[in-house]
Amino acid sequence: MIGKAVKPMSSCPIGTGSYTVQPGDSLWLIARRFQKTMQEIMSANPMLDKNNLRIGQIICIPYAGSPPPSQSISKTEQTLSNRMRLLWEQHVYWTRLFLVSAAFGLPDTQLVANRLLRNPKDFEAALKPFYGENIAAAFAELFTRHLTIASELVSAAKAGDSAAAADAERRWYANADEIATFLSRINPYWSVQEWQKMLYDHLAMTKAEAVAILTQKYEDGINIFERIEQEALVMADAMTQGLIRQFFQNYR
Repeated sequence: MIGKAVKPMSSCPIGTGSYTVQPGDSLWLIARRFQKTMQEIMSANPMLDKNNLRIGQIICIPYAGSPPPSQSISKTEQTLSNRMRLLWEQHVYWTRLFLVSAAFGLPDTQLVANRLLRNPKDFEAALKPFYGENIAAAFAELFTRHLTIASELVSAAKAGDSAAAADAERRWYANADEIATFLSRINPYWSVQEWQKMLYDHLAMTKAEAVAILTQKYEDGINIFERIEQEALVMADAMTQGLIRQFFQNYR
C-alpha cells in the first residue's frame, strides 16, 4: 500500500486535500496515485523540496470537485519505475566510483570506466521497446558523450589545465542541451526546460563533487553526493512519468 487517500484539511487551500507521505513514497508515485503531474503538486506546494520528501510530511493535492478515490499503481508501472531508478542510481554511483579512482590513480580506473560506460547501453536497452533501435541508440550516444566529456574534465582539472577544463565544461553543458532537446522531441511529456534544469543541476553538483574529491574535502564530497543521488531519483521519476503518459495504453 502506497499511502492514505487524500482528504480535505483546513491547512490546505480550497480545492486541495492533504496527503501524508508514507515510507517508499516519491513525488512521481504520489502524482501517479492521484492522477496528477509532479508540476501540479509542486505548484500547490511552493515550499516542497521534491528531492527530500519526509515520512509523515503533509502535502496538498489539487483536485476538482470531490477528492479522487484511493488508487495504487500497477505492477507494470512499478517495474518500470524500479528499472529507471536503478539505471539513474547506477549512473551516479559509478560516476562517483570513477571520480575517486581517477583522482587517485587507482589500478581499477579503467575497469570502473568500462562499467560506467555500460550505463548508456543499459538505458538504450530500456528505451528500445518504446522508441525502437535507432532512437534508443541515439540517446545512448548522447549519454556516452556526457560521460566521456566528464572524464576529460576530471583529467584536465587533475592536471591543472584550466583552459582544457573550461573547454570540456563548455562542451559538457552543450551536450546537456542536446540531451534535453532530444528527450523533448521524442516524448511530448518530457519538457526541454525541465530536463535542461535537471541536467544543469546534475552537472554542477558532479563538478563540485569532483573538486571536493580532488582537493581532499571528503566530507563535502559525501554531502554533495547525497544531493546528487536524490536528484537522480527525481530524473528517474520524470522519465518514468513521461513514458507512462505517452504509452498509457500499456499501463491501463
